[in-house]
Order: sequence, then C-alpha cells, then structure tokens
Amino acid sequence: MDIIIDSPGFKASSSLEAFVREKVSKLENHAGNIVRADVTLYEGPASDPAACHCEIRLEVPGKDHFVKKSGETYERAIVETVDTLERVMERNKAKSSDRRQQDRIIDPEVFTDPNAPLDIDDVD
Repeated sequence: MDIIIDSPGFKASSSLEAFVREKVSKLENHAGNIVRADVTLYEGPASDPAACHCEIRLEVPGKDHFVKKSGETYERAIVETVDTLERVMERNKAKSSDRRQQDRIIDPEVFTDPNAPLDIDDVD
C-alpha cells in the first residue's frame, strides 16, 4: 500500500509523518486490498478549537473510502480518522459477507425434488 501524505500550508515533521504511516498501515489488517492511502493534513481557522484537520481517502477496488475528522492536535485527528475508517471497513466487510450468504440461500419453492412426481394441477 502506498501512503501519500500532503500537508498544504505547513511542513509536516518527520515524526508526524512516521505517526501517520504507523496508524494508516494498521488498516491493512482490516483489508489487504488497499491500493493507496491519500492523507491530507491542514489547519482550519484559528478561532476553531479543533483547528487540526485530517482527511484520508483509501483507494480500494470497487468503492473508495473517505473520512475527514478534526481535533485539537494532528495526532488526535489522525487517530479519530483511522478509527472511523476501521469501523467503515468492518461494516462494509459485514455487508459483503451478508450478501454472499444471501446468494447461497436456496429458495425451497424454486428448487424441488427432481424425483418427486409432477402434479398437473400445480402447473399454471
């Protein structure tokens, strides 16, 4: 997985970039098919107490995941964003497995015993 970090308006320190890579790389445990993670860190207005913003777009086959969170520090915003992405990915994983399970359910009215005698009155 490629992790691209963008911080318009300021230069992110190497320790902040390492923190981002550490947290975002843990998302691979939830889905191994992540192609790329685009992380954007930026400052909001100074009057806002949660002025540090983090956006993460995960590119996965099918539908990309996008989450945007803010916090008092960049570290807090990153942790909240990654936690939310984990929940989104788990929810999508559960939905897809439910859909696969529904595809496997056999409708008893559609599939009958082929050896059973056919009743002419049942045919429309």
